[in-house]
Amino acid sequence: MNFSTLFLDISIFIGLYFQVFLLVTFFEEEKPKKVAASGGDAFAHLPTVSITVPSFNEALTLEKTVQSLLGLNYPKEKLSILIVDDGSTDDTFAVAQKLVAKLSPTHQIRAVHQKNGGKYTALNHGIRESTSDLVGCLDADSMVHPDALIRMVADFENPNVMAVTPAMLVHQPREFLQYIQRVEYNIGVFNKRVLGKMNAIHVTPGPFSIFRRSVFGEIGLFKHAHNTEDMEIAFRIQSFGYQITNCHTAIVYTIAPKTLKTLYKQRTRWSYGFIKNAIDYRHIFFNKKYGNMAMLTLPFAVIGIFFALYVVSDFIYHIGVFISKKFVEIRTIGIHMPHLSFNWFFVNTEMTTILAIVLISITLTIIFIGRKTAEGSARPTFDILYFLAVYGFIAPLWLGKAVFNTILSRKTPWR
Repeated sequence: MNFSTLFLDISIFIGLYFQVFLLVTFFEEEKPKKVAASGGDAFAHLPTVSITVPSFNEALTLEKTVQSLLGLNYPKEKLSILIVDDGSTDDTFAVAQKLVAKLSPTHQIRAVHQKNGGKYTALNHGIRESTSDLVGCLDADSMVHPDALIRMVADFENPNVMAVTPAMLVHQPREFLQYIQRVEYNIGVFNKRVLGKMNAIHVTPGPFSIFRRSVFGEIGLFKHAHNTEDMEIAFRIQSFGYQITNCHTAIVYTIAPKTLKTLYKQRTRWSYGFIKNAIDYRHIFFNKKYGNMAMLTLPFAVIGIFFALYVVSDFIYHIGVFISKKFVEIRTIGIHMPHLSFNWFFVNTEMTTILAIVLISITLTIIFIGRKTAEGSARPTFDILYFLAVYGFIAPLWLGKAVFNTILSRKTPWR
């Protein structure tokens, strides 16, 4: 066995080990989560919540986002909405003003305009102006399920919980890449549910994460954080010894990128932000004080980036060698059609192949569990085949770019 094959086997085994660990953790008995009662006298005990909607050039999607917030099953007098236009160059603020004029008589909704300073400044604007018990964020290209908030607030009965994350799904996928992302988000639903059980969540996504407002007085407000403020704040909350949970029954829909160019830019920013935040919080790694996040999920996430790049590079290399040999063979003896017959002797039973088959099988299991959890149905669809066939080849594009930018200290822009 040469070094390349050995390293490939180790890479697949580590990925397999981590996935098996997640599955075992998932099937461990968990205490049923309480759901905050709603209606009648129960509403009197619910905490007040303010939601900030940071917006930059979201004139086309802003109204749907706000309407989804207004449709929340939550008492109107305990829910306030602040739209922060972050220096948009389109009609976002005009749309926001029209919404306020139409809705403010019956809802607590306001809109403000600020000079473009980045999403984190818009979030901080909302936190500073809020006097509510809980604060949240909803990106202006996302929509929430009516019961999302009422399901999430119950987690805050635990005084050590400082943030609750939802289950994110792709909103009405229509394009090929959106269907691939739909499967990716199904996996994310599974992972977040398991990481929540382990207290190892390292990102509080912009689409509808909810925070205890008092935590910002202790740990500080959002930071630029390499254009991934939702990751950094999760790192910081964990570093202070607080808990971030996941409410897998709180559904949020987000509009996924339609083109490879926009997907590449978005994921390069996410991947670069993760690497840079991991470097900033390197003191957490392998420190038992910070629990499973430090001992398991962060190390595996970092190792996974480099193993993914190696596995794909190795695959492309061997495909290139195979094509090169075939080209030489054709030039030498011409095209020769082999006699086709099946023989078990020629079935590849190498360890690498067996591990890869098991890894794919577990991945399929995780996809179906995630889909069943979030969508209520685990039926097989063609988008799963799209994901298995394509995702492994496009993900290294942004992973490689993120690593390259990190090594050369090149900042990754938001847009």
